[in-house]
Formats: sequence, structure tokens, C-alpha cells
Amino acid sequence: MKQLYKNILLSIEQQEKNLERSTKSTIEEAYHMVSFLRQLLSDLKTQIAKNGFARADDEVVFFKTVKPEILGKLIYYNKLVRLEVINPELYDLVQAYYSEQIKLLNKEYKKHLESSDFYWYYRSGRCDKDNSYFRLGNINFFDGVDSFFFEVDIEFSTYYDYKVAQIIAMDLLFSYYLSKISQKDSNNTGSSPMSENGSFSWTDSKNALIELIYALHAAGSVSNGRAGLRKMSKLFEEVFEIKLGDIHHAFHQMKFRAGEKTSYLLFLKSSLEQYMDREL
Repeated sequence: MKQLYKNILLSIEQQEKNLERSTKSTIEEAYHMVSFLRQLLSDLKTQIAKNGFARADDEVVFFKTVKPEILGKLIYYNKLVRLEVINPELYDLVQAYYSEQIKLLNKEYKKHLESSDFYWYYRSGRCDKDNSYFRLGNINFFDGVDSFFFEVDIEFSTYYDYKVAQIIAMDLLFSYYLSKISQKDSNNTGSSPMSENGSFSWTDSKNALIELIYALHAAGSVSNGRAGLRKMSKLFEEVFEIKLGDIHHAFHQMKFRAGEKTSYLLFLKSSLEQYMDREL
């Protein structure tokens, strides 16, 4: 079952990569992903209604990781459609527009997520209450739930899978807003991989850098392992002038990669060996 889940998440990643290589506009890409993700959720809903889950662990993984990843990106791409229809590029108001969006997102975070016990449970990577949060039929209505839940299919939702999807969507939106602002700054300053003041920029993917940070941490290569992941990520963000967002969530997704989990480290190893061979 875990391999099936990996394949599902890989199919999303592949769709996104294909779109990156296309000449579609941001709105067209977002429309495509909304359609793709909606169909994917619909197919999974039909499959689960028919077959259920073989094991409790499969159910927890699906509602904690797989469905929130799909639903979170669906929320994200749907938001992009509405954002880009306005197209602030036409009015040269990119900075103000996306800065305001970040403020609104922060307010939403604090109102709906940051103050909840579940938010900190999920962010800290805990799993001791997973059977309560991510299995069907375990909703405690006496605790009070958001009104939207009375309209969802309780055979395909644990309530908290939507909460995780919200967190994922907000993280993606935050990164998107920052990238739009940075892109505008870059266009205005004519920055390059190495700017005039000697600073460097990371030119591979964010996930590659996150994988490297976790590897250094796990190996105890920085301060004998005493440097926390948060401090290390801040260090790399400052060195490479990049915003990594929620590295814990990104790392969690790496566990469900199809094929090699440490693809970037293997790429580094291969690249270095080829370089050594050329130097002989």
C-alpha cells in the first residue's frame, strides 16, 4: 500500500514537472492542476469506498499524508487561479499586492491554525494521537468542529486531514508570495547567481537543499550534531538568500518518494565521482 501511495504522490510531482517545462501561463497551469487533483481525489474516494483499508496503518498514512497532500495542493492551485486573474503585473503593484497577501495569510494562520493544539501536534512531528486524528469515525463533536465538516463526506474525511491540507496550502502560498516578490526584486536589480557584493544563490531545488541540511544534521557534521535543524536552515537561508518554508513538512514528504529517498545525495555522489574521474 505504501508503494501505491508513493506512486500517487509521484504522479502529482510529475504533473508539476511537466507543467514547468511547458509554455503555459500560471493560470493555465493552475487550472490544469485543479482539474488533475480533483479527478485524483475522486478516483481515490471511489476506490476507498469500494475496498476500504487493509490495515489501520494504511488508513493513518492516507489521511495524514496522502489525502492532505492532494487536497492541500488543490486548495493552493485554486487560490492561484483567483490570485493571477487579477494579475498585478499589469499595474506594477507586485510588491504591495503580495506583501498584503502575506499579511492576510499570517492572520489566517493565527486565527485558524497556530492557536490550536493540533497545529503544534502536527508541526512537531508527533504521532502518538494519530489513531484519533487520522482514522474514520473518531470525530468528537462535543469539542466543537468547523461548520464546513457537516457538509463533507464523513466516509472520506477524518476532519483533521483537512486541517493538514490547510497547513500545506498555506505553506505553498507563503512560498509563492515570497517568490513573486523576490522575482520582482531580481528583475529590478539585475541580480545573478553571484551578485556584485559577493553573495551566492542556491540554484538547485529547495528540496535538494533541505535533504542536504537533514543529512548534515543526521551525520552530526555541524557542531557535532548539536546545531538544531531550525538554526541550520536559517544559516543556509542567509548564506544562499533563499526561503525554505516548512522544512519538516518537506522532509516528511521525502519519506514517501518513489524510488530513492535520498535522490539528491546520490546525485552529489555520482557528480563527485565523475569529477574525480575527469581529474585523473
